[in-house]
Amino acid sequence: MKVSKFSNKELMLMPYTISQLAKEFNVTTRTIRYYEELRLLKPERSDSGRRLYSKSDVTRLKLIFRGKRFGFTLEQIKEMIHLFDQDRSGRKQLERTVEYGNMKIEEITIFIQELETMRAEMEELRDDFLKKLKESGEKRE
Repeated sequence: MKVSKFSNKELMLMPYTISQLAKEFNVTTRTIRYYEELRLLKPERSDSGRRLYSKSDVTRLKLIFRGKRFGFTLEQIKEMIHLFDQDRSGRKQLERTVEYGNMKIEEITIFIQELETMRAEMEELRDDFLKKLKESGEKRE
């Protein structure tokens, strides 16, 4: 998933439309509306009802995509984002992020161990098969 490349100057030119954000983040407008339904984004509305996204919404999208890239669920991401709304110091958000991060690191560690075991087993089988091929080739001659 692409992370936004908005410059600080561009961020100051807010608000952005849903189409602009979708293009910038390389997602569909439906994806952005879905995040709004989940209350991850809170766009303002123009007089005509058009969604207008703020710098805060762009930051939230960056956090959503980073969280997804690291394997967090949308529910976990939502909780982490909303914790900042409850505690502007950011302490609660950071504590929960560390907690979820530790859980994810443990999952990754176990997965890596499983992959290393699988690789060792495959290498052993491959070596056995190569040995059998070599032996069968020697017998033919």
